[in-house]
Amino acid sequence: MEMGNSMRSALPRNVTPLGRLGQAADPKTPTQLELWSNDNLAPAREQGAVPRARLDFSGELAATRFNELDLTISPQEETIWCYMRPNGPPSFTPTLLHELISMRRLLQRLFAGLRPGEAAPVKYFVGGAHIPGIYNLGGDLNFFIKSIRSRDIDALRSYAHDCVNVAYHMMMGFHLPVMTIALVQGDALGGGFEGALSFNVLVAEKRAKFGLPEILFNLFPGMGAFSFLSRKLDVTRAHKMILSGRVFSAAELHDLGLIDILAEDGRGEEAVRDYIAQNRRHHAVHRRVREVGARVNPLSLDELRDVTDIWAEHAMKLQETDLRNMERLASAQLRRVQRVNS
Repeated sequence: MEMGNSMRSALPRNVTPLGRLGQAADPKTPTQLELWSNDNLAPAREQGAVPRARLDFSGELAATRFNELDLTISPQEETIWCYMRPNGPPSFTPTLLHELISMRRLLQRLFAGLRPGEAAPVKYFVGGAHIPGIYNLGGDLNFFIKSIRSRDIDALRSYAHDCVNVAYHMMMGFHLPVMTIALVQGDALGGGFEGALSFNVLVAEKRAKFGLPEILFNLFPGMGAFSFLSRKLDVTRAHKMILSGRVFSAAELHDLGLIDILAEDGRGEEAVRDYIAQNRRHHAVHRRVREVGARVNPLSLDELRDVTDIWAEHAMKLQETDLRNMERLASAQLRRVQRVNS
């Protein structure tokens, strides 16, 4: 579905739309973007991605087609705004994960293509969602149910590895001189909460709700929750939050220090722009502090993958009662989106 006029008007000021919506693609089918399999800048440079001519950053991005992501760029703010727009329930669909990974690899390739000494045109990456009242409700429950019932642990494990791939590189700023900012204007549950925690800065509107409901169907959040919460808070509070199944208000998480900026409802984008305007001249220092934090309290992709493997093994042992509870939650999520779109 093409982005309508109302959605275009909701985009931040001074931005240029990037990317065109194409036909839905099979997330297992490699695209041109997937051929750029570098996870850091060195492989991109080894592939000869350093041209002599000035790189058309915006043009390269505009030529890329996404089905479940809307990208815009604000040259004045040196910021990329990325909005999730999953087809179906507002979850991390396999296609959405595939496109987030492809988008990250594209950015790495573009940065690797800058001429020596050329200033990067982007300093900030903002991740939000286009569904009113919803940021992201987590894992693709229908995919989980299908994989568990068919005993396809490889599919579950592959999906989970993609989730933590996205989260890890978001936390690392894609291994680029970029600070990542989560813009949460609605509910972030399960994997949606985990995803928001992976950004360097978390901005949330007061109406947003956060929670880890997996305990309701005898599962646990396996895509970064414990790793992020135990580092941002401590192990004891991470345990309590994960096992409680509670839904927290944005104000509660702001008091805990998990949310950096608490914005008035409807003012989230403005709060992000204010943050960028106030901190852009300190961008290099903020990046270095992030690097120091990663050195003092490191988190590896291997750790995240190991946890997802435990999660996948546990998920395969869920009972039919648990799967029916998961089905009811998936149906409730879909009805909620249908009400929003009606």
